Amino acid sequence: MNEGAEMSGQKISELNLSGGLDYFSEGFRLIRQPGLRVFVIAPLIINTLIFYWMVTASYELFGSWMVTLMEWLPDWLSFLEWLFWPLYAVAIIMILAYCFVAVANLIGSPFYGMLSEKVEKKLTGQAPGEDDGWKELLAIVPRSIGREIRKLMYYLPRALLLLVLGIIPGINLVAGVLWFGFSSWMMTLQYVDYPADNNKVSFADLKRFASGRRWPSLSFGMLVYVVAMVPLVNLIAVPAAVCGATAFWVNENRKQTL
Repeated sequence: MNEGAEMSGQKISELNLSGGLDYFSEGFRLIRQPGLRVFVIAPLIINTLIFYWMVTASYELFGSWMVTLMEWLPDWLSFLEWLFWPLYAVAIIMILAYCFVAVANLIGSPFYGMLSEKVEKKLTGQAPGEDDGWKELLAIVPRSIGREIRKLMYYLPRALLLLVLGIIPGINLVAGVLWFGFSSWMMTLQYVDYPADNNKVSFADLKRFASGRRWPSLSFGMLVYVVAMVPLVNLIAVPAAVCGATAFWVNENRKQTL
């Protein structure tokens, strides 16, 4: 092992990360590192435009959505309207938060793939693929978009089932918890998929990798999901999540080989 690799290995051992907060915090640290900022600025501009559009659209539609949902409430439960109104409102906000992340990731996925690759190289001293700069960015566009569509195909049928359960009075109390747990799981898969894809790991193998590390996986996804619902902060949360997920991938794989 050469000197550079030894120094890189020392950096990895010094990470000493174990939970979601550790990895997410590491992500915010990494986005400030020289050499990574350029891959943060472009997605940040994209995220700002998407966020503005979604806030504008949702503000106009929120009222009509609430009216539609409240119409599902049977007359005999009308006295509980004060309880279901905030539940439905929170459900809409949670759905919009995930939609924001999904759209931002679909459009910015080539940048995030390269950002993940640069982070992995910084942490290990070795890039998972060939480092061809902007030529590489153009080359991975079709693959990255295809991978995002694969994740959407996994997400949509399950989200639709939870959405149906969420509008059924009584059951929606449990559905809200299930929705939060599933969305947190999806956030982990969403972001850890970038380093997994760079290392030619299939989506099925990624799910097994994450499920074998339940606490760091779910705690990381929960933090990302909560921060994604915070206006303005969510603009930088996406690239930070990519960096944190790459640290997760590198560190958890290192533990496995020890």
